[in-house]
Amino acid sequence: MKPAWETLKVLAEPTRLRILALLSQEELSVAELQEALAMPQSRISSQLAILRKADLVVDRRDGKKSFYSIRPRLETAEADLIAAATQAVAESPELREDAESLERVIQKRRKIAEEYFNLIAGRLGKNYCPGRSWEGIGHMLLHLVPPVIVADLGAGEGMVSQLIARQAEKVYCIDRSPKMVEVGMELAETNQLENLQYLLGDIEAVPLDDGSVHIALLSQALHHASHPQKAIAEAFRILKPGGRIVILDLKEHSFEKARELYADTWLGFSEGKLHSWLKNAGFENVSVSVVSKETEKPRFETLLATGLKRA
Repeated sequence: MKPAWETLKVLAEPTRLRILALLSQEELSVAELQEALAMPQSRISSQLAILRKADLVVDRRDGKKSFYSIRPRLETAEADLIAAATQAVAESPELREDAESLERVIQKRRKIAEEYFNLIAGRLGKNYCPGRSWEGIGHMLLHLVPPVIVADLGAGEGMVSQLIARQAEKVYCIDRSPKMVEVGMELAETNQLENLQYLLGDIEAVPLDDGSVHIALLSQALHHASHPQKAIAEAFRILKPGGRIVILDLKEHSFEKARELYADTWLGFSEGKLHSWLKNAGFENVSVSVVSKETEKPRFETLLATGLKRA
């Protein structure tokens, strides 16, 4: 363990302390830190390099972007020093302004995704969407056994739920786009699906009670989440004992334009990452496998991940 004075020396620089205060709340890219702190990229990058060298922060590559966060499992002394230092200046004008700027950065993330989904509401069945193949969906539907109560998390207009509702006891469609919810409700009414209910909400804070559904479904929704682990934890919370999570999503890829074209937050996930997140959330009998490979560039692959909540 390195001496405490070395950590104190790193924390003594105001910009580094402000960066740590932000990263203690949210994983952020250099561009997002630049926006939140209103500083040049070169200054932020140089301070991040010092923090990384001091082993206080780590970075995660996602396509061409790097996201920074506080290093997991810091030594207790280091974590305590960071907490004490940030708390000591928490009421300063700079940190209060930083906190407000961070909220704007996070809202901007959400707004980009919401605007995209509002734009394509009513056209999802007609437009190309990476990973939305009937081959993959067919594999997913094999895991659904009626009569069940299903939560379709990040449902969009509910293309999959429109099918499931014809057999299920009840289907809840959760989406954060008001336009998607509106279009979905109209489709449910048109198709006379009285057991299909649309709710406005976020997959990281699902508006359903604990232990209320048999199946939690995330079909091409997880890569739009800011914190996929939270969405998986929410799925675990709302599942009844013996319930199942079913995830259909893109395998990790490098098609950077997906961020702009489809409002993707994550460029897919590795099989190992999904497996680890499901196990950490408490799921058992976890399985993750590739179920679809597209032949045309950028050759997206689709993963199917499942897990059970202990009965």
